[in-house]
Amino acid sequence: MYCKVCNQVFPGSSLRCPGCGAESLSPQSVANDTVVLAADYFARHTPLPDNTPATEISMDYGMLDGQRIHIYQCERLLGRGGMGAVYLAKNQELHRFCALKILSPRRISDDVDYIARFENEGRAAAALVHANIVTTHAIGRWQEHHFLEMEFVAGRSLQHEIDTDGELGPIRSTGMAVGIANGLAAAHRLGIIHRDLKPDNILVTPAGVPKIVDFGLAKRIHSDDLRVPNLAGTPMYMAPELFEGQRASPASDVFALGVCYYQMLTGTYPFRGESISALMNAILSGDYVSVRRLNPDIPLDMAECVSLMLAYDPAGRPMDGGAASQLLQAVLGAARDLDILVYEAFHGLTSISFVQEDGGRFRVQLKLCDQRTQTVYIENSDHDAGDRLLMIYSICCEARPDFYENALRLNATINHGGVSIRDIDGRPCFVMIDTYPRATVNGEEIRRSVLEIGSHADHVEQLLTGGDVN
Repeated sequence: MYCKVCNQVFPGSSLRCPGCGAESLSPQSVANDTVVLAADYFARHTPLPDNTPATEISMDYGMLDGQRIHIYQCERLLGRGGMGAVYLAKNQELHRFCALKILSPRRISDDVDYIARFENEGRAAAALVHANIVTTHAIGRWQEHHFLEMEFVAGRSLQHEIDTDGELGPIRSTGMAVGIANGLAAAHRLGIIHRDLKPDNILVTPAGVPKIVDFGLAKRIHSDDLRVPNLAGTPMYMAPELFEGQRASPASDVFALGVCYYQMLTGTYPFRGESISALMNAILSGDYVSVRRLNPDIPLDMAECVSLMLAYDPAGRPMDGGAASQLLQAVLGAARDLDILVYEAFHGLTSISFVQEDGGRFRVQLKLCDQRTQTVYIENSDHDAGDRLLMIYSICCEARPDFYENALRLNATINHGGVSIRDIDGRPCFVMIDTYPRATVNGEEIRRSVLEIGSHADHVEQLLTGGDVN
């Protein structure tokens, strides 16, 4: 059976989809995992009946296992997708295994844009070389077969992981979303929109690295040379503006990423409907259950990140994959407890001691040369998750007016950090301060910065006051 709402195939004769609960099922021998609908399938806000004519990309393949296509020996079928059947094959000239995507000759005549979309996938994917995108090596035609040679990823799809394991956990889900966002960012920088991002189109390597595949519906933002219907993709992952007749954009890819992130965090879909029209209404209404209601252990920052990516207005979402990546990295960094980072930075160093104060700030005590000591503080800034910083600072001395000129001269000679004035316990003080993005800072950077900031602050204190107070 095949569900036209979530594009899942499952055995049996049940009249309700076990994945999304929809009742609009039909017998289907092969997955139609991507639908391409006529441009006027939906009127603005007013869905047409579910029996409105539509064009669906469907597969009907003869098995090519053991056969040779051009220079490729097909070993076994890996899977079928919206744009082609994929085989594990061996490139006989380079003696390497690859994933070979092949169009079905019997289906080419059913859709006039079929070959154009397939070739567009090859051009779009070939332009993208990134750790989070499956690499395309070649595109070609041999006899009646159109094919793409792609990198073979010895893993499974993200959808398979969700189906098998359920929710992936907050940390792993966010780390996975960061990788996917990085892949999208690489495409968006080249003006390429994926248009069909979903867990089925994300492969996960044995090392846990997500890699985006299937750019069959990808389109350059400023290109109109490829005729693709206005409404194309997988309904469960389509942004509300697409149902309203607007063009796909990087922000609509971000919406699809938000749906994937929601699935990874909860094991379920944010929007549901028993038909495509009902699903469209759910997406347009923006009504979904918060991830924290489904799992209270999910941090508030992650829930807010999901809400931003699923915002109804594209302007309310991260504008593209790069912005989504920055937000997700900030959320992931905040999820790593500061006490773990500080422990990683100073564990085993006898010349350094540290303690956590009320409010979460850390006070680090350094033993320096000539029996001198210096205190360094580590704390998070008060910015939102996407802009949060880790601040590392040390007090030099009281900011007296007669110290200003010498302090400015010293500041010009310091390479790491800088001298600034900050209110400490109600009094202005000269401090050495350095900041790092909270999302990406690691223990080694904290250790190095604390040692340099502490040493410079002590040097400034000694030159300005001659004493050793801080």
